[in-house]
Amino acid sequence: MDGVAGVYERFAEIEARGVSQIYEEWGRGISQDPAVCTLISSLPPIKRQPNLVFAAARLTGAPERGYGQLRDWLIENWDEVVPVILTRSTQTNEAARCAVLLPVLSRLEGPLSLIEAGASAGLCLYPDRYSYRYDVGGRTEALDPGTGPSDVVVPCRINAAALPPRLPDVVWRAGADLNPLNVNDSNQIEWLEALVWPEHDERRHRLRAAARLAASEPAHLVRGDLLDTIPGLIDQAPAGSRVVVFHSAVLVYLRSEDRERFVELMGTYPDVVWISNEGAGVLPTVTDQVHRAINGRTIVAVNGLARGLAGPHGQSYQSL
Repeated sequence: MDGVAGVYERFAEIEARGVSQIYEEWGRGISQDPAVCTLISSLPPIKRQPNLVFAAARLTGAPERGYGQLRDWLIENWDEVVPVILTRSTQTNEAARCAVLLPVLSRLEGPLSLIEAGASAGLCLYPDRYSYRYDVGGRTEALDPGTGPSDVVVPCRINAAALPPRLPDVVWRAGADLNPLNVNDSNQIEWLEALVWPEHDERRHRLRAAARLAASEPAHLVRGDLLDTIPGLIDQAPAGSRVVVFHSAVLVYLRSEDRERFVELMGTYPDVVWISNEGAGVLPTVTDQVHRAINGRTIVAVNGLARGLAGPHGQSYQSL
């Protein structure tokens, strides 16, 4: 139970503080509530994540109010929430994360074949189809597709040196996931919306717009373990294209030994660009390269070399 309390306290302090007042209050409340910690500790360890528990509760009808109201509702409805937790997974598909991949993607010679590890519904496979509004020291720099502004508009604070010069030329999009989501399935989109934090209405609107775009140009998504499926996708990439394998907040859900195997796997493809966007400590050799405060941000790295710090939902990028 102490382990659950610590996880929720850290979530409130590091991830939710200043980002979601509701989730911060919920995380702190649970960390100090032995009864609710006991409920959560009855779940398999991989299913105790705050994002998963909170999204499952909200999908089931939990009130998005103070912790006292959540606590009463959760205790009364726990038997309804558990099946959702056990059958779902945290597949947050934040299209805005493309904004923190662009500092790298925009500087690669194309055409590019993009392969996302842990693709969810594949919404991060369209960095060339979205519009971006980069805040560079208070000045807005717009970046739009050649066809004109997109329905998906991504704001991001960035330092001038990292500002992308252009959108990438993407000729092929593919991804792998243990449970790839179908953008045409309203129930699966509803789950993705539940994974968006309560106050983040703009993210929900962007998700719907990105899902509509993805439905009009489906990516090649395959079901399976990353270690088994990524090599096959690399082999399928069109000849003459530069292959890019990327992932955002995915390896954190793998066992440490499987993370090491994935790093070793990417090392066997010297001609493939590997972009990781993971939290501190997920890839220790990458984290050790960062000598400034990370403050809950993720680390963007290219072929194992740290390049920048990113807001976890793509809201900011600072080059290293």
